[in-house]
Amino acid sequence: MQEPANLELTPEQMRALGYRVVDMLVEHFAHLKDLPVGARGRPEVLRARLMTPPPEAPGDAMELLSFLEREVFPNNLKVDHPRFFAFVPGPNNFVSAMADALAAGRNVFNGTWLGGSAAAMLELTVIDWLRSFCGLPASAGGVLVSGGSVANLTALAVARHAMLDDDLSGAVAYLSDQTHSSLVRALRVIGLRAAQIRVIESGSDFRLPVDALGEAVQRDVAAGLRPFCVIANAGTTNTGAVDPLPELADLCAAEKLWLHADGAYGAAAAICERGRGELRGLERVDSLSLDPHKWLFQSIECGCVLLRDRELLRRFYRVMPEYLRDVHKGEAEVHPCDYGIQLTRGFRALKLWLSIETFGMEAFRRAVAWGFHLAEFAERELSLTKGCRIVSPARLGVVCFDFPGARRHAGEVVDGMLAEGYAFLTSTRLKGVECLRLCTINPRTTEVEVRETVRRVAAMAIGDASSRD
Repeated sequence: MQEPANLELTPEQMRALGYRVVDMLVEHFAHLKDLPVGARGRPEVLRARLMTPPPEAPGDAMELLSFLEREVFPNNLKVDHPRFFAFVPGPNNFVSAMADALAAGRNVFNGTWLGGSAAAMLELTVIDWLRSFCGLPASAGGVLVSGGSVANLTALAVARHAMLDDDLSGAVAYLSDQTHSSLVRALRVIGLRAAQIRVIESGSDFRLPVDALGEAVQRDVAAGLRPFCVIANAGTTNTGAVDPLPELADLCAAEKLWLHADGAYGAAAAICERGRGELRGLERVDSLSLDPHKWLFQSIECGCVLLRDRELLRRFYRVMPEYLRDVHKGEAEVHPCDYGIQLTRGFRALKLWLSIETFGMEAFRRAVAWGFHLAEFAERELSLTKGCRIVSPARLGVVCFDFPGARRHAGEVVDGMLAEGYAFLTSTRLKGVECLRLCTINPRTTEVEVRETVRRVAAMAIGDASSRD
């Protein structure tokens, strides 16, 4: 019989590899601002360099790390870069990265209490912190997931069960035209057809209009249909708009509808005073998604789903097969697998717990407040820039603008900025207007960098940003 393969390194080799990885990360964090914001690799080039057959013989780990430094990491966007203003940035921190390394190295199984008792308790602690930040009652709870897409799906599957007993005949869900695409996907996955999804046109402020929503619900009820769920935005990706949560909660209570809020990036703003004001009514939702890997500065992946009544999660997701008969023994024991889709799941809570314990909540509150400030600073700079028009003012760290009559359209500006490498932003379309968008939630970003980004964007769009209005 053959001897087993050697999949081990010596202690000396492990230390050398680990020190090199840490050095690479320290170099990344320390000099990130001096690097280009990222690159979009060409498929034919990357295919030739990376799509190779697996080797039969061992390789040299140090040489492989050099290969990654040279060929892989430069051909990605740096979503944690201080001048990455596209989509929603992911400005993580070094402590979070080290916590991920510990969790992965220890290979902690956090699916059941038996598999990871302390890990489960630490996740309960982090979930309770998030519940408290959002103002939800003590009855609320949830589970950490990969991100907003799975959080939204997890919540809406429970809403279908709780409100419809999983009978989708005549069921109708409501959302605005500013709702994130992950919600449409989630509704499809739980079984709704396109005809059962009502997309309500947003108002001039890009918020879900309560009157139009109420009229749509009444029409569907009169037609013999079964409205069951309203999806609200707690910070849209397009503009940072927050739907009128108190009024939506009133309507849902009156019509007996489930109210889900997508707060994937915006809900975290509730940790600071400014954010709590913007998110008034968040405490009244039935379910909520939020992503600590966005505005709570954690490494990807770290999402969260919260339900006002956490027991609804367990009633829907708990399954007790015979091979888990040794797991479900103690009534006081909490099994994360009972609250979501995954049985096998990692120790996501560690990074958020260690980051907050290391830096403290005051630092996190100031970091979130800085994102508000930078968006308003960017709006002022844009307002003073020749040929620029504000399309959507600064809200929840997002500002949208355009250059009417510019010699380059928004998509060309985006491509030009990425090629230049100093900063990156993306474009969108609002009420038929093609515009550019800045999302400024990275606490590493400075006013000087925002001002210079505005100057370069204007120069790219109109060819002359030397004068101010």
